[in-house]
Amino acid sequence: MAPSTPEQWISTFLAATAAELDAARNTQLAYGRDLKDFADWLDRRGLTFAAADRGAVEGYLISCEAAGLSKATRARRLSSIRQLYRFAHEEGWREDNPALRISGPGAAKSLPKTLEVAEVARLIEAARNKGRTDEERLRNTALLELLYATGMRVSELVELPVAALRGDPAMILVRGKGGKERMVPLSTPARAALRAWLTVRDGAEERARKSGIAPSRYLFPGPGAAGHLTRQHLHLMLKDISVLAGISPSKVTPHTLRHAFATHLLAGGADLRVIQTLLGHADLATTEIYTHVLDEHLKSLVLDHHPLARK
Repeated sequence: MAPSTPEQWISTFLAATAAELDAARNTQLAYGRDLKDFADWLDRRGLTFAAADRGAVEGYLISCEAAGLSKATRARRLSSIRQLYRFAHEEGWREDNPALRISGPGAAKSLPKTLEVAEVARLIEAARNKGRTDEERLRNTALLELLYATGMRVSELVELPVAALRGDPAMILVRGKGGKERMVPLSTPARAALRAWLTVRDGAEERARKSGIAPSRYLFPGPGAAGHLTRQHLHLMLKDISVLAGISPSKVTPHTLRHAFATHLLAGGADLRVIQTLLGHADLATTEIYTHVLDEHLKSLVLDHHPLARK
């Protein structure tokens, strides 16, 4: 029997997706936001998930376009709706999937933004001076060095357990999307920055323990309920560091450092399959985008610096 409310539809679907597909937490949150928006749109028109037909789904997508949402966002929302109705059909809540034959807008193909090697060096140098205390400056340096040395996703970085770095390892185990694990090597500068950070981090944790505060299991502790530095905090911190480095804050995010890691490896001659493994990409096609980034970079170098290419 189908649930009676949109909230029950969404929560049951999300619970099943988490159990059956081992979907990452961020994927779950995206599904939930998309489906809640669709449910609210239907409700304003006196409709429900159970009663919506193909025309309603198409109408919703048209309203998303009118609201100025990007192709990528609209494509993701259609995918969320399709997944919900596929699940509903399998559960016997509906006899059809009204979103099945709707053509999506297609995500706009754009090359990922990246940074030059010199820009990354300036960011790391700026991180050494960003912070009110030595502890904060050492933490910020370790964060930047680790991001650039490994190409980790921001969620992987902030949720990294401190146990993974004990013993000054040359490689660390990273738990990625869907719980998949991979080994990632650490550069010499990253290991040095992490050793310095662990020394002050452990000292601070020991002082907190003596005050009755339980120690954090994370490499980068935070005061919030999660117990680790939040993604939002890291984003804001990178913006401040980029200003100190004289780089536009719009260019600097954890993801652009991930792109820089991959692009610079490729430019240095690394094999695409190796980069795929290091980034934790399930499909090589996802990694191949960096070959296009490199092509664009080489083309711009020629156009900017070749004497016959100048106007």
